[in-house]
Amino acid sequence: MKNILAWLISLIMLIPLVLIIVNAFKSDAEALTLTLSLPKEWTFSNFVTVIEKGKLLQSFLNSLLYAGCATIIVVLFGSMAAYIFSRRRDRTGNAAYMYMVLGIVIPINYVALMKVMQVTHLNNSVPGIILLYTATQLPFTVFLLYGFVSKIPVDLDEAAVIDGCGPVRLFFGIIFPMMRSSIVTAAVLCFLNTWNEFVMPLYFLNSSEKWPMTLAVYNFFGQYEKSWNLICADILLTCLPVIIMYLSCQKYIVGGQTEGAVKG
Repeated sequence: MKNILAWLISLIMLIPLVLIIVNAFKSDAEALTLTLSLPKEWTFSNFVTVIEKGKLLQSFLNSLLYAGCATIIVVLFGSMAAYIFSRRRDRTGNAAYMYMVLGIVIPINYVALMKVMQVTHLNNSVPGIILLYTATQLPFTVFLLYGFVSKIPVDLDEAAVIDGCGPVRLFFGIIFPMMRSSIVTAAVLCFLNTWNEFVMPLYFLNSSEKWPMTLAVYNFFGQYEKSWNLICADILLTCLPVIIMYLSCQKYIVGGQTEGAVKG
């Protein structure tokens, strides 16, 4: 009974996705009704029109740059911070960890943040939006990786130090490879969240040439609000990179157990 209920809920949640996929291949007149019926004639030119008129190629490269750089920075520094916090569980370390994790629940003050971005001359700049993405995703990444790295025995650290490992070699040669599944999970979540971010680029990127795909879709919807086939094709192209990344990393995400890269 539980399996049947789970399948029903899954099918209901897939309806919007199926609706977008089906209508992305319909003609302009046929897509006005927004039904789940298959198109009478499959129109693949919708995607060409969207890429040309919606400037999706430039916005795709922008989103890939922002999300990719932010993910690399967050995973690198988040894993190091989580390792330090998990090993130094004194009063100072716990206070620093709680201060970091508070970033998950504390709301963002966009007025004060705008002032900071203007003073530092990072407003409407590529480094500025990457740093904003990094700052917003780092607390949850540290929180996520902290639970994984805490399960790695401290005896491994002691044995590595006895064998002559320095701090850098200890972390990147032994600890980091053992966190592979958790690292991939954190990377996928960070990439997904930054790729789908809408508010921050809307506030802090004034130039349309620097817009990510989310703002490109928003702008495209304003111009072609009656052409649902083009809008669905635009949304589908925007979601496709995240879906591909998730499916390619799924084998590392499922399971969630830490694996040792160094044996013996």
